[in-house]
Amino acid sequence: MSDTRHGRFAPYLFLAPFLGVFAVFVAYPLAQSVVLSTRQMFGPTASVYVGMDNFRFLLQDPLFHKAVRNTLVFTAGSIFIQLPVALGLALLLDRPGLRGRNALRLVFFAPQLVGLVFLAVMASVIFQKRTGVLNQILEEVLGNRLGWVLQSGPWLDYPWLESQVMWALILSALWMYAGLNMVYFLAALQNVDRSLREAASIDGAGVVRRFFAVTLPAITPVAGFVVLLSVVGSLQLFELPYILLNAGGGPDNQGLTIVTYLYQSGFETGDLGYASAIGWVLAVMLAVFTLLQRFVLRERNA
Repeated sequence: MSDTRHGRFAPYLFLAPFLGVFAVFVAYPLAQSVVLSTRQMFGPTASVYVGMDNFRFLLQDPLFHKAVRNTLVFTAGSIFIQLPVALGLALLLDRPGLRGRNALRLVFFAPQLVGLVFLAVMASVIFQKRTGVLNQILEEVLGNRLGWVLQSGPWLDYPWLESQVMWALILSALWMYAGLNMVYFLAALQNVDRSLREAASIDGAGVVRRFFAVTLPAITPVAGFVVLLSVVGSLQLFELPYILLNAGGGPDNQGLTIVTYLYQSGFETGDLGYASAIGWVLAVMLAVFTLLQRFVLRERNA
């Protein structure tokens, strides 16, 4: 009888460390953030209860609207630019007989090895106005070699981080994450039944037809997973613009993102209540997209 009673409580003893950590570092902060979202904070201690006013103000806040718009533009760039590039690299490396395949994998994946902060610092060097690598290349190629066509344009002084903030962010993220997403796509491509490709080829299907009829349906689950990762990561974008734009949103807040605005509201302005409201709106956006993506994939596979 005693052994049975002890055995009944054994699973709870094994779960206790996880439940303790979850309660302290997840459940309590979430509950506290709900409470904070109903208050206006004046520093870390002083606050006043405002109810749903933080959420009402969000609906009218032009800076928050701009942050959402910028974040969605960056997300669209991740989906429609970064993922096709990653898939193209995976298709290239999946070709049988390709020489130097392992070296190319390392080259494309290398940005992941150095980390986002280092890459953001490198991107800031690349996009600088006069000393930036990109402007130096443009000056050499377009200004000097093609000067007879373009008559020496102001390539050295082109302000990428002032006029093309969002493109600078998208291209920097492309450099960072294209190789990572390529690995996912490459793993999916290597699991595609090659006999199906060969059968389609015998039936007269060309490269494009084989891709859409055989390859793409086979990698759809992995593609859906990669899209989900890209959207979630894009909506939580913070480190890259924070470093690239010197802890701000850039000129006219062209690079302001939702999480950057959350950080500014909570830790620079000191209103943790408003920052919590922004965080919960972001959480709802992530939940809505996740449910929508699951619904679309379920309907496609039905």
